[in-house]
Amino acid sequence: MAKINPMNPRGVASQLPNGTPVAEFNIYTDAVSYVERLIRGDFPATAIAIVGSDLSTVERVKAKISYGKIALNGAMTGLWLGLFMFLIFGTTDNAGTSTPVFTLSTALLVGAGFGMLWQVIRFSLSKGKRGFSSGSLVVAKKYEVVIPSELTPSVPEALVKGGEEA
Repeated sequence: MAKINPMNPRGVASQLPNGTPVAEFNIYTDAVSYVERLIRGDFPATAIAIVGSDLSTVERVKAKISYGKIALNGAMTGLWLGLFMFLIFGTTDNAGTSTPVFTLSTALLVGAGFGMLWQVIRFSLSKGKRGFSSGSLVVAKKYEVVIPSELTPSVPEALVKGGEEA
């Protein structure tokens, strides 16, 4: 089994696990389904590892970024900020009088304006670097389910090498 780094609070393996591959898949969700079947069969969950090989980073472009989209997103974020500020400060008295410090519409308008301005300035400063939004993901060509060699005999025969549950 892999050594666990004591400095890592989540207990994630710091090296590849030692053991025997009991199944191999081309799709990660198939490997997860196999592990679920092993666990339902009372196999110790902490002894199982899914190891991906031949890794690639895939970055999908989601949209082109323009000043209009940036301004709209900033205004929407600013609206929430304005509402939050109104809830905290807008309902209090101003120096003992019964008039609120500011109205809801004022708080929303000022919040939207500040949010829009902030996002447009931020985008302008980084304009030459990137004109699109994207998301990235690391994928593998092959996923192996690995367990310690001494536990291999306890895997139900129907589940070895990706077989269906008996």
